[in-house]
Amino acid sequence: MAVLEQMTSQQAIELENKYGAHNYHPLPVVLTRGEGVYVWDVNGKKYYDFLSAYSAVNQGHCHPKIVNALMNQSQTLTLTSRAFYNDMLGKYEKFACEFFGFDKLLPMNTGAEAVETALKLCRKWAYEVKGIAENKAEIIVCENNFHGRTTTIISFSNDPVAREHFGPFTNGFIKIEYNNLQALEAALKNNQNVAGFLVEPIQGEAGVYVPSDDYLLKAKALCEQYNVLFIADEVQTGIARTGRLLATCGNCSCENKNCSDTPEVKPDILILGKAISGGVYPVSAVLANDNIMKVIKPGNHGSTFGGNPVAAAVAIAALEVVRDENLAENAFYLGNLFRSELQKYIETSSITKLVRGKGLLNAIVINDDEESDTAWNICLALRDNGLLAKPTHGNIIRFAPPLVMTEEQLLDCVSIIIKTLKQFEK
Repeated sequence: MAVLEQMTSQQAIELENKYGAHNYHPLPVVLTRGEGVYVWDVNGKKYYDFLSAYSAVNQGHCHPKIVNALMNQSQTLTLTSRAFYNDMLGKYEKFACEFFGFDKLLPMNTGAEAVETALKLCRKWAYEVKGIAENKAEIIVCENNFHGRTTTIISFSNDPVAREHFGPFTNGFIKIEYNNLQALEAALKNNQNVAGFLVEPIQGEAGVYVPSDDYLLKAKALCEQYNVLFIADEVQTGIARTGRLLATCGNCSCENKNCSDTPEVKPDILILGKAISGGVYPVSAVLANDNIMKVIKPGNHGSTFGGNPVAAAVAIAALEVVRDENLAENAFYLGNLFRSELQKYIETSSITKLVRGKGLLNAIVINDDEESDTAWNICLALRDNGLLAKPTHGNIIRFAPPLVMTEEQLLDCVSIIIKTLKQFEK
């Protein structure tokens, strides 16, 4: 069968199962086209996308401005490596630094690469600026974190599926409970070798776990008190997803009036990925001010593709869309509406316990244990009813549609979700 022939869903699934590594468990739907908040399968059925490629397509599928930036740049220069300068990288670095309020940007390709970059940057700062003895630096992380799947990152995961049979693991990490300031202060107070605190503003993979309103602000204050770098992993929560340009939103160029609803926190190191390219191209970035980024010298870190001209052009266009189409404001308004409408149903529901989230990063907790297949079966029924979502942690369903969604579309989706949940009421 020729690769470009139109395939049935079953043929496409069988090809992946036969020739691809089985490192994912996809929902059984085969997509062939996307536009805005919609995707279509190979049979022509249309769905609302309520996952947004794990928040990579905040700007909607195939946004014309972003796709045009990809096409135009691809016709002139695609890759030089960093052995030479190119005429797009500096423009992107300046744009992004001013957009987010930092002095310097280190360009990479994927979220996991950006996290690894931030860890290296933090350690080098610890040895050269803070004065920690060589090979003694430690970084505090939170339990139930998700920062990627590289060997170093899974070394501080407590997910057995991610860790089993992948050791030996990397040392130098201290795990504490998320949203626990006392645990953070104890770890800082009892160890002079702590270099940084790596944290997700909202734990997405853990089930959209939102911390207390003052958690990030007070955590940053503790880091300042003990001369420790506050590292925010905003790969999923950044780029307007939570109703603000950043979930931390400290010193960025966002003019969203809704940013005042939560205290601003300025990370020492900011990690971005996913929607920084609108899902069109792999782009990630680590941002910091000069006093931290200056420790990186030629040969310390790099990437052949990181900072390539296509990535630079795409990222600028993707961020302009976020700004020009007021996507943070839209996510803030629609997120409040989503939770409010679902809460009305949940108050009388036996199948759902609660809805939680910020902006358009939300989740519902199914009234069943993590080992059950109820949430998976609900997602299959949602698919049949025209909406795509996936479970996380067994009994939690994450809902994260593209931020270009309209109020009318959102209310239609709420109706689909409630209609589907009613099928499972006991």
